[in-house]
Amino acid sequence: MGKHIEPFDNRNEAIITENDDTTPLCYFNNVKLKKGGTHHYRLANYETAVVLAGGTCRITVDGEVFGPIGQRPTIWDGHPSSVYVPIDSDVQIECLSDDAEVMIAGGKYEEKLKPFSVLPEDVQVVQYGSDETKTHRKIKHILGQGNANKRGRLLVSELFTVGEGGWSGFPTHKHDEDREGIETRYEEVYQFHFDPPQGFGAQFLYTEEEKCGPCHMVKDGSVIAIDKGYHPSVVAPGYRMYYFTIIVGETSKSLIQYFEPAHADQVNTIPGIKDMIAKFK
Repeated sequence: MGKHIEPFDNRNEAIITENDDTTPLCYFNNVKLKKGGTHHYRLANYETAVVLAGGTCRITVDGEVFGPIGQRPTIWDGHPSSVYVPIDSDVQIECLSDDAEVMIAGGKYEEKLKPFSVLPEDVQVVQYGSDETKTHRKIKHILGQGNANKRGRLLVSELFTVGEGGWSGFPTHKHDEDREGIETRYEEVYQFHFDPPQGFGAQFLYTEEEKCGPCHMVKDGSVIAIDKGYHPSVVAPGYRMYYFTIIVGETSKSLIQYFEPAHADQVNTIPGIKDMIAKFK
């Protein structure tokens, strides 16, 4: 059930590969380039989003050029820029700034759509929770409700804890079954970062409501793959936590979360959380 990949130098090779043994619906690569450097890929069965974590790049998709793409120096500065890439497309990423960090998020899909850019002004931002409830969080939707008619079943977001310390993914919820009107089956991959970078957090994973599951200490660069179960996380006091989120549906383009009954009543106590839930549907 799920897995934690500790931080390592992936040398621009996929961290979550095609047909991964835990989350086969998902794909993830973290690419770092220097000025003039390039990265090429083609995924036959995965739609992808090329997201600029920092820096500026030119992105070419089947000969169509997007760029310069990327305005912020780091994930902590402003909104992301990205390009949606259909399945079975030839992609070339060229670094135009001194350096660039690129997140490539992918999800299995069957139909070849058309590429498009998602600029900072296109990003849908939702902020909810409060310092008092230790749930203050900001979500920046890159692929989501706003472009549902142009993408497949791939949802991509950046999530930030607001302030220092606090919980995310709470109230505890899951999305591992297709149950009409109750829950949709989605696999999920996170990559964590912290400000300052020596920060850390914890990722809980469990499937049975009355039993304990594994808990992973996550650090800057940690990757978590979630195939099923409840999955709240928490960041240590004194640090901001960010996680790049890839959520891929097996059959549905709309994510419906099922909240653990023991904690579901807190949906009514956390400010703005109902709006957050609605933005995933």
